[in-house]
Amino acid sequence: MADTITKLSDLIDPEVMGDMVSAKIPKKLRVAPFAKVDDTLVGVPGDTITVPSYGYIGDAADVAEGEAVTIEKMTTSTRQATVKKAMKGVSLTDEAVLSGYGNPVGEANTQLALAIAAKIDNDCMDALQGASLVYNGSAGALDYEGIVNALDLFEEEQGTDKVLFIHPKQLTALRKDADFLSADKYQGGVMLSGEVGMIAGCRVVPSKKVPVVSYDSDGEGDGATAVNCYACPIVKLETDPEVEDEVPALTIYRKRDVNVETERKPKVRTTEITADEFYVAVLSNEAKVVLAYFKQ
Repeated sequence: MADTITKLSDLIDPEVMGDMVSAKIPKKLRVAPFAKVDDTLVGVPGDTITVPSYGYIGDAADVAEGEAVTIEKMTTSTRQATVKKAMKGVSLTDEAVLSGYGNPVGEANTQLALAIAAKIDNDCMDALQGASLVYNGSAGALDYEGIVNALDLFEEEQGTDKVLFIHPKQLTALRKDADFLSADKYQGGVMLSGEVGMIAGCRVVPSKKVPVVSYDSDGEGDGATAVNCYACPIVKLETDPEVEDEVPALTIYRKRDVNVETERKPKVRTTEITADEFYVAVLSNEAKVVLAYFKQ
């Protein structure tokens, strides 16, 4: 019977690792799952996407018999976003891979997935920080009253599902709020990724990606009234029943999914493993995001 030789290429297969890293990334994400993934740019030349935003043409009006209807002009504004490359790499020695001690290849998969997922989440949170609807709650910490006041900026006629991103350090105080409903007390229903509870109709998702910023509460820009605040995005999830084919709040335009490559360094007997993904995260509908500032 011929000897079976385990080769390094059997342990480090870029195609297999690419599939494994791709499978792990969604489980590591906290912000990006609430974005729509758009593959429009896949296989298409160019790395820039133009995102349109259309203005409302106004309510319909009564028109008398024989009279002509007033023709409205559709207005639009656009923003451009350029695809970028998120990339991370690790180096494994032959001794580490072949020693049988632990699982360095599996750990490399996990670490690469964590790194790419963290970058995607960072970019999604950065995009949400550009919201034009802003609530100044810098006078106090996160609570039910502040959340309700922030939600009023949506000016909704019919409530829709929303997610509120908070920093984990805000969670303890929120859990003590009488209006907070912990997820372990839900009566059926579907939980979202990372959801820990609900308050004021918002599903609460803690994320360390929620930044602490110096917020100028009087809007003068001189820093005289600057307060350290958590910048918490509130995002409308469901399509507004009044508007068909409404643009989502956040969109990830993907140019290429996760790609894993290896490079052999024979002189030092190491293998470099790199993973990358080409995409851009865009705030595609500002009307569906409120950025609420609450005192740290």
